[in-house]
Amino acid sequence: MAKDIDLNSPKWMDLIFEGKNRAYGAYVLRNESSDRHLKALFIVLIVGLAVVYLPGIISGLIPEKIEEVESENYVVQEVNMADIEKEVPEENIIREMNPVPPPPVMKATVKLTTPVIAPDEEVADEDLMATQDELTDTKASISVANVEGSLTEGTDIADLEDNKVIIQAEEIEPFDFVETDPLFPGGMEALYKWVEKNMKYPKIAAEQGIGGRVIIRFVVNQDGSVDRATIHKSVDPSIDAEAIRIISKMPKWTPGENNGRAVPVWYTLPLLFEPPR
Repeated sequence: MAKDIDLNSPKWMDLIFEGKNRAYGAYVLRNESSDRHLKALFIVLIVGLAVVYLPGIISGLIPEKIEEVESENYVVQEVNMADIEKEVPEENIIREMNPVPPPPVMKATVKLTTPVIAPDEEVADEDLMATQDELTDTKASISVANVEGSLTEGTDIADLEDNKVIIQAEEIEPFDFVETDPLFPGGMEALYKWVEKNMKYPKIAAEQGIGGRVIIRFVVNQDGSVDRATIHKSVDPSIDAEAIRIISKMPKWTPGENNGRAVPVWYTLPLLFEPPR
């Protein structure tokens, strides 16, 4: 029976509000409820359809606009990555790094310092000579630097390539006296023969009969090269110049040594210039 009762039907409304004010209040609300329900249903239906179909409508419109813009203003070309890398500065290119090998196990060594007389304030701690007792007591090997490493195995710092570069780049003042003198290839006899063969007697000195013994001083470097030639005893400017030219053209010598290590050495050489007859 209850399901057959329509609370908003005019008959039921007349029965309930008989003798009551029907200008406002519950009577009006019930009387207009059907229209409100229809309007609400219509709004819900519109919103639902918009939620379902609006994304598709938008996605269908935007690509068409992009394609239209691209076709009007841009040209699509195939790009070669190798060409792009050529245009990028070398410092901005990210390259794969090669793996860095672990550092070698270093051998414990004690630096052998060449004796040099100098004021105490000018001697750095790392340049101090090890005492005889320290050299006797230590089990480390003698090398070019102090290294706290293994006493039984490892690489001597003198054998490292980087260390060799550092040693070669180190500026060492030439010695006046060394344990082993530098030597011209083949000895002194070969030296004078080489000088005689390569000498170009200055024309002006020859014409004037100028001659004599030039004493020239130069440095034989650690690699055997010769430089810093200076005239210690002059004869004539033209002859002095020829003496320096000859020295600068010399082949490499066997370098001088101290403690088995090549060192730069000052070398003095007399050269006799006899004017041609």
